[in-house]
Amino acid sequence: MDHWQYLMVLGACLLITAPLELFGDGVYRQARRAAFAILPVAAVFVVWDVLAIAAGVWTYNPHYISMIKLPGKIPLEEVLFFLVIPLCGLLTYNAVDTILGYLHKRRARSERSS
Repeated sequence: MDHWQYLMVLGACLLITAPLELFGDGVYRQARRAAFAILPVAAVFVVWDVLAIAAGVWTYNPHYISMIKLPGKIPLEEVLFFLVIPLCGLLTYNAVDTILGYLHKRRARSERSS
């Protein structure tokens, strides 16, 4: 079971933030926009990791990863990390922005009617 810990944490992050899609315009409903925000940065970090692995700067504990390796010997979980965590961040940002915008409008209406 330990070999799946990294994937389980990423899955939990997605599961916990999934309801945030219901707030505002949504992130999944704007997949192209989300991809433009996430993919360029993920690509830079994947290249960085591949270079660091090739240079022996760092490794991943085989006890906690699935051992599915992608080209460049980068673990699948590490690539998914660079996609999942920013996606969860976008979901959180979108929800907070929507809620704060709603509260701001509500307060402004309340002040006008007083």
